[in-house]
Amino acid sequence: MRILISNDDGYLAPGIIALYQALKTMAQVEVIAPEHNNSAKSNALTLNAPIYIRQAENGFKYVTGTPADCVHIALTGYLNYKPDLIVSGINNGANMGDDTIYSGTVGAAMEAYLMGIPAIAFSQVERGWTYIDDAAEKAKQLVTILMQDSKINDAPWLVNVNIPNRPLSQMGEAKLTRLGRRHPAQSYITQESPRGETMYWIGSAGAAKDEAHDTDFHATSQGHVSLTPLQVDLTDHDALPFWRDSEAAWNKLA
Repeated sequence: MRILISNDDGYLAPGIIALYQALKTMAQVEVIAPEHNNSAKSNALTLNAPIYIRQAENGFKYVTGTPADCVHIALTGYLNYKPDLIVSGINNGANMGDDTIYSGTVGAAMEAYLMGIPAIAFSQVERGWTYIDDAAEKAKQLVTILMQDSKINDAPWLVNVNIPNRPLSQMGEAKLTRLGRRHPAQSYITQESPRGETMYWIGSAGAAKDEAHDTDFHATSQGHVSLTPLQVDLTDHDALPFWRDSEAAWNKLA
């Protein structure tokens, strides 16, 4: 069993260190992660600048690029083997609902999925790394179950997991969920730079809008671990009939 770990918080983040310590007891594990924090980089690839890969004192490889860069380079020649599983995280804070579109944690896992390898994105619900070792142990439990159920094979899949910041003994059950939705983000923040220019900062994410009983928001609010299968097809299949008349009208003008 060979596992590649990445993240978006950087190779020195407590989350990736805890995850490595937990998984190395059950598999051959390698870490290739960003040099610096790359939160909200989604699936971005670095195309207009060189990327460097260096090795840290703890044996981790760190990349001067994005989370998706890490996985992409690893799978297109840097590694001399194909990992059985790619795990991203553990992220410092939740990645639920709309967050998954922006998340670098999910972006790294999605890059693996797009390249044909099963992948899991792990996040803690609250920021601050409290009970991070317990979260890592919970992540190890899931990987163990997936191994036992023979779900780690040549068929790729993508799963997003959010773990409450609780001792292992106080975590609720795992709940299979769908993604919820958030309200629009809060207003941007402005500051004046030392040169008198206006600086803009992206505002905080909005509150949960759709937190129905089957969502990741609801499950984690009750102390449960949320397990959400993801897909990449962005086609709005239900809306295809809505656009048929527009298609026909446009073609008449051709």
